Amino acid sequence: MDPIDRRSILMGAGLAGMAAAFAEQAFAQSATQGNAVSAEPAPSGPEPMAKHRIRFSVIGLDHAHIYSMTDAMIRGGGTLVAFWSADPKQIDTFRKRYPQAVLARDQDEIVEDRSIQLVVAAPVPDLRAPLGIRCMKAGKDVLVDKPGITSLKQLADVRRAVKATGRKFAIMYSERLEVRSAVVAGLLVQQGVIGKVVQTVNLAPHRVNAPSRPDWFWDTARYGGILTDIGSHQAEQFLFYTGSTRAQVIAAQTGNLNWKDKPKFEDFGDMTVTGNGGTGYVRVDWFTPDGLASWGDGRLFLLGTEGFIELRKYIDVAGRPGKDHLLITDKAGSRYMDCSQVYLPFGSQFVSDVVERTSVGQDQDQALLAAELVLKAQAKATRPLIA
Repeated sequence: MDPIDRRSILMGAGLAGMAAAFAEQAFAQSATQGNAVSAEPAPSGPEPMAKHRIRFSVIGLDHAHIYSMTDAMIRGGGTLVAFWSADPKQIDTFRKRYPQAVLARDQDEIVEDRSIQLVVAAPVPDLRAPLGIRCMKAGKDVLVDKPGITSLKQLADVRRAVKATGRKFAIMYSERLEVRSAVVAGLLVQQGVIGKVVQTVNLAPHRVNAPSRPDWFWDTARYGGILTDIGSHQAEQFLFYTGSTRAQVIAAQTGNLNWKDKPKFEDFGDMTVTGNGGTGYVRVDWFTPDGLASWGDGRLFLLGTEGFIELRKYIDVAGRPGKDHLLITDKAGSRYMDCSQVYLPFGSQFVSDVVERTSVGQDQDQALLAAELVLKAQAKATRPLIA
């Protein structure tokens, strides 16, 4: 990216002058395993651009995404107070990374603590919505790992609780919110560089790494199915980049093509969606080969009326080293942008949302519409003929 482009992007987002604060993000997913705790050090405190300070606690450590979620809140201005898990191994790992956090006696100790403004949670997926509703009824905002909701009944319950309490039920769609190239793509779209986005294409392969997976990972009743789980990232990106506020599922497939000894597992899914801002296609799978030096070769293609963008989020296969690669073609020509040092704004934005009751970091309706799309896709999905 040349200096003019970078300055334009940063200023367009209100982020000029923050270059000194750019730091490599610690992702919860390792390059090789796909679900390991990050080897990067935990943030020691908020970044300079964080406006507010809040007190937050963590409940549920069943997915390693909890570490990147916790890091984001600390960077954004959150003070980690306490955490709870029933698993001694999870407790030991979390305590080593965040020695400042006190282990609560139980969930109730955190839920009932009136000094806690936010609960960050990553229990087993089917437990996330009920926990979030409990926290909202206790006067707290919630940030849960995706999938935050695993059934249409849970979705209805969450929507009622949000309306009744006025609290936030946020979902960490990290494949956009915590990916630097995705942040830059959003800024370019907002600036109209490729015109109006009319279609998104998302390819999201993941590595299974079977020995590390808990029992619930293989059970669709617990994680909701492959579209509900992985596909929620892609549904959220479709809504965000096209600006759709209404959407529906045109077609969907899910299947178990390779794991016959795991009959409740799904390793392939795709869906086609359309909304009042554009159309989208999503393919998700668990077929990343062991030879890839990343947990997945995630790609995003944005088709605009005046150009197109491709993101190679986690690796450029046989190409440039590292991650966060953006390629753009517009009326000015074709160019490459290295996004690896761009500031991640979600942490500070969401902490400000908690304090100011705004929706800058995440729009509540959009977050729940993404969940609705994948739940409906999962429900209507047919099976591939080869399944």
